[in-house]
Amino acid sequence: MHTIHQNMDNNLIKLIEKSIQENWDLKALTNYKGSTLQYKDVARRIEKIHIVFAEAGIKKGDKIAICGRNHANWCVTFLAVITYGAVAVPILHEFKPDNIHNIVNHSEAKMLFVGSMVWENLNEQSMPDLRGIVVIDELDIILSRDEKLTYACDHLNEMFGKKYPKYFRKEHVHYEECEPDALAVINYTSGTTGYSKGVMLPYRSLMSNVEHIHRKMNLKPGDDVVSVLPMGHVFGLTFDFLYGMTHGVHLWFLNRMPSPKVIATSAAEIKPKVIACVPLVIEKIFKTMVIPKVDNKLGKILLRFPLTSEKIKAKAKKEAMNIFGNNLMQVCIGGAPFNAEVEKFLDQIKFPYTIAYGMTECGPMICNDHCSETRYRSCGKVVDRMEVRIDSKDPHNIPGEMWVRGENVMLGYYKDKAATDKVMDGEWLCTGDMATIDNDGYVYIKGRSKNMLLSASGQNIYPEEIESKLNNMPGVNESVVIMNNSKLVALIHPDLSDIGDRSNITAILDSTIKELNKELPAYSQIAKFKLWPEEFQKTAKKNIKRYVYNDINI
Repeated sequence: MHTIHQNMDNNLIKLIEKSIQENWDLKALTNYKGSTLQYKDVARRIEKIHIVFAEAGIKKGDKIAICGRNHANWCVTFLAVITYGAVAVPILHEFKPDNIHNIVNHSEAKMLFVGSMVWENLNEQSMPDLRGIVVIDELDIILSRDEKLTYACDHLNEMFGKKYPKYFRKEHVHYEECEPDALAVINYTSGTTGYSKGVMLPYRSLMSNVEHIHRKMNLKPGDDVVSVLPMGHVFGLTFDFLYGMTHGVHLWFLNRMPSPKVIATSAAEIKPKVIACVPLVIEKIFKTMVIPKVDNKLGKILLRFPLTSEKIKAKAKKEAMNIFGNNLMQVCIGGAPFNAEVEKFLDQIKFPYTIAYGMTECGPMICNDHCSETRYRSCGKVVDRMEVRIDSKDPHNIPGEMWVRGENVMLGYYKDKAATDKVMDGEWLCTGDMATIDNDGYVYIKGRSKNMLLSASGQNIYPEEIESKLNNMPGVNESVVIMNNSKLVALIHPDLSDIGDRSNITAILDSTIKELNKELPAYSQIAKFKLWPEEFQKTAKKNIKRYVYNDINI
């Protein structure tokens, strides 16, 4: 492994231990409208889970799967796993039951901690090698295939009391540190059998991410953070949770899907310093809650033209800050491409946003800056302890495939050398993204190399850039641009709230496409469009599953 900073302290476990001791009486984890755990409560629960692991014969390096919605006990479980020296296997709760069974079996997990809502649809017979299954919500065991495990769970308080007869205190918190290259997490990029790749992240990757985030955020013990991103995905795992817990932050978990309304309601009460979320959430908040309050008549038009009125800019920023609780330091946006017009609006009103670009294989950070350094349409400069290479004869002007190396890079895919060899060339990892880089080191993502379309005249077309413009135009909710018989075709799921006369939707969209084409070079203009009756299928990260639509005949 190529190490950029040989003397970097990669000891994530010691950082967790120190944070728990120093923030013993501070609030750590709160389930919104529910219970709160202080750092000392987290430590006690970790210790109890360690007792259960020891009795169940769990060893260092054994895999423990965790699948459920964001919850205080999800965090406790994850911390208990890695501070024990076991390997955490976080699974997105949105995955289908068969996918979850597949991941549990493929990872060779010894135990499964699962949310009650997910558990209702699972079948323990499909996971024959598990020693036990625990429901996260109350940390209650619901399946035990081991007598010692059953006994430990039935007598846990008694065993804990015997081990610590004079109360459990901060000086009892001691965890075994792990080597920087030791495996900490296996994070699956997909739940589908045949496509499932388990990304092996070592401790150095998690620690490097945490250190970078701290340098850019610099939150203080006791600061409030709303956790919107699912912790089953590595962006939420590191950006919200691991960074927060290693620096004394108070994390809040929303108990419902993070819709604009839910976020606005909770943020008004919590007044968070930082929120990290996917672009779709920010886009909806600005389109449905900020812009209508600034000028209801203009609506989407505000997104398409430069703002010249300082009064409108000030009002828009005030409305936006108010929605997020008026205590916001910055919003971090990542996990998917950000709509260009919405970003332009944020840029114009000087809203404190930053873009985080990365991939699961880098745990996840590759590029990111503080909001004061953000440049429009750029994902920022490469993060600490990482290097970027763009394979282009002119990387400043001609997009090329982006490669990275450094502390954040994975060990490989679990039990899949062929897949690892496809993306790794020695120390370098292929991101699969096309990008340029400017003279100051700011990176600009143009699109996925596999999504790139080639025009009849040999021009490279990035459909994401066209869709970004189209999605902010009248009558359009979301779109997918595909190549069909050498012509560009837009599949459009319409936004009927934009339209008074719904019978007129085709005429309105026809006019919209003509307006769009005026802004596009000849080779990337839309030849025709097709109405799509329902929302496009999406991944758990809310990216459209493009492959579903690529071969549609129009």
